[in-house]
Amino acid sequence: MADDTGPGLRDGFGRAVTYVRLSVTDRCDFRCVYCMPERMRFLPRAEVLSLEELARLGQAFVACGVRKLRLTGGEPLVRRDVMGLARALGGLIGQGLEELTLTTNGSQLGRYAAELYAAGVRRVNVSVDSLRPERFAAITRRGRLASVLEGIEAAAAAGLQVKLNTVALRGVNDDEFDDLLAWCGVRGFDLCLIETMPMGEVDEDRTDRYLPLDAVRADLARRWSLTPMGFRSGGPARYDFVGETGTRLGFITPMTHNFCESCNRVRVTCTGQLYLCLGQDDQVDLRGVLREGGDVVAAIRAAMARKPRGHDFVIGRDQKPAVARTMSLTGG
Repeated sequence: MADDTGPGLRDGFGRAVTYVRLSVTDRCDFRCVYCMPERMRFLPRAEVLSLEELARLGQAFVACGVRKLRLTGGEPLVRRDVMGLARALGGLIGQGLEELTLTTNGSQLGRYAAELYAAGVRRVNVSVDSLRPERFAAITRRGRLASVLEGIEAAAAAGLQVKLNTVALRGVNDDEFDDLLAWCGVRGFDLCLIETMPMGEVDEDRTDRYLPLDAVRADLARRWSLTPMGFRSGGPARYDFVGETGTRLGFITPMTHNFCESCNRVRVTCTGQLYLCLGQDDQVDLRGVLREGGDVVAAIRAAMARKPRGHDFVIGRDQKPAVARTMSLTGG
């Protein structure tokens, strides 16, 4: 890999790109209703980058000036030997990389929490869409809430900062936001609510489940002291300080208030496809560059000119998804 001494990454609109979400697998042990069809067909393993190739990509992005890497999936912790990748990337902290984080469904977190901390991870986002076991099982189609909660406890005990991510689903979990906020507050966890996004064909019409978060925030503000704050974790969430708990409540609103004007991130799939925007299909094949011995740093820099101004997400009855690929394939 070539050394890089140039400035950090910037796209054609002058936005600094400092954050990469690196998917290690499209596979997952859950089948969440808003994410993928129940009978999901996963990629052939031969198409997926090796852990060594993923490490090289991570190193290349850091050489370009990226300061934050997030491991995603699918479920990243179902990838065999993924801790080797975490250690390799964690070794870049202090050498250009400022933070290595992880998004997980929590199912395997109990096994790996201590190893993640030892590798240099300090924060994890855990997807929890309900605190009711039967409802959780219905949303995930096969998840066990007890195992996820045990994993969260193990993460906190290992010293990891935990944030819960909850996809807001009308008529499914919209009566639980107070409970989730209170549960997180007692434990000192932040909570982030997310609008469902039109990505990939799933088994239901997302129109029925889409819930604008403006209305959710207004409702919560009747019972909680919510004060907007300038805190940013590196991603698109806008945060309120919760006076009663001293924790933060985040809102990710790609539909009602898109965050494209300040977008600082790109995604790389487990097959090495660089997506410059979550809601667009334009991509750059970094796997080919890697396997043909090309200059990965140069390819990354050249790709930034193709980053679009914004996404094309629209949710409406009989409206096809903005992109055909699922979130699990893109990298959560």
